[in-house]
Amino acid sequence: MVAGVGGYVPPTEVTNDDLAQKFDTSDEWIQSRTGIRTRYLAGAEQATSDLAVQAGAAALRSAAVEDVDLLILATTTPDRPCPATAPAVAASLGLGHVPAFDLSAVCSGFLYGLAVADGLIGTGAAGRILLIGADTFSTILNPGDRSTAAVFGDGAGAVVLRGGDPAEAGAVRHVELGSDGGLADLITVRAGGSRLRRQDASAAEAWFAMQGQAVYRHAVRRMTASARDVLDRTGWTPDDVDLFIAHQANLRILETVAGELGIGPDRVYANVQDVGNTAAASIPLALAHAVTDKALDEGHRVLLAAFGGGATWGAATLVWPRLTSDHFEQG
Repeated sequence: MVAGVGGYVPPTEVTNDDLAQKFDTSDEWIQSRTGIRTRYLAGAEQATSDLAVQAGAAALRSAAVEDVDLLILATTTPDRPCPATAPAVAASLGLGHVPAFDLSAVCSGFLYGLAVADGLIGTGAAGRILLIGADTFSTILNPGDRSTAAVFGDGAGAVVLRGGDPAEAGAVRHVELGSDGGLADLITVRAGGSRLRRQDASAAEAWFAMQGQAVYRHAVRRMTASARDVLDRTGWTPDDVDLFIAHQANLRILETVAGELGIGPDRVYANVQDVGNTAAASIPLALAHAVTDKALDEGHRVLLAAFGGGATWGAATLVWPRLTSDHFEQG
């Protein structure tokens, strides 16, 4: 059950016009293909954990609590390859010696974390969990790649989850997940793991790479199918959905999936135009923005969907609780 939400983006704003000074591109070219106008990038002194702490603190304030039983950090850009980043985030938040771990499902990471957290609460293993999605994709992008520079931004979003009655506002109704390892090369950093050692890799293999057109096709197909499945399990139709919040990959994907589902544009929430694709932070950051914008209110039936590297995908349904404070911060 959602009890609090928070979001954070770092202070450095990069507009399309800024990118046009570095690359052969323009504001019109970027917006026509992605819908993105601006994004925010972490400074040289900021790591993923710094963004996660800010979003986590905002979510804890939103829930009016100071402690949790567990922290889950969904990220593809940890502070270090080893150890996990989540324990450092928990320590910075003053959460003591609570268990904390990283979860890697790229842009589907928040939904995977939601399923894990909901399951642990349901079994009684934890009463309250802080789930954070945070990524600094700017740290893994090829600085000479116009296409990825235009799409990705850095950010973090978080929710506090607790146990409760399934009929209460805030209840997570169902989560649907899937993966296909045969699509691993669609979205990848090839080097740096045990398959391709960093010292054996070419310069290009050390950077993030994405097959844009193929990602578009698979993202639309998988998010649409997963959303339909989770709606069926919940007993909702698309007409029952008050707000659809999908992974903020680009505006074309959001509009296409919503159209396939029969959800009108007035019930689709997007902040990708303002923050870019923030990977695992995308959905919780959009939730925080939607509350701040008063687009999301108590009792709203919410449909979530995501597609990410792996390939991974998922969808979830929940009923939104009453959250009254401002949940979004900019550094």
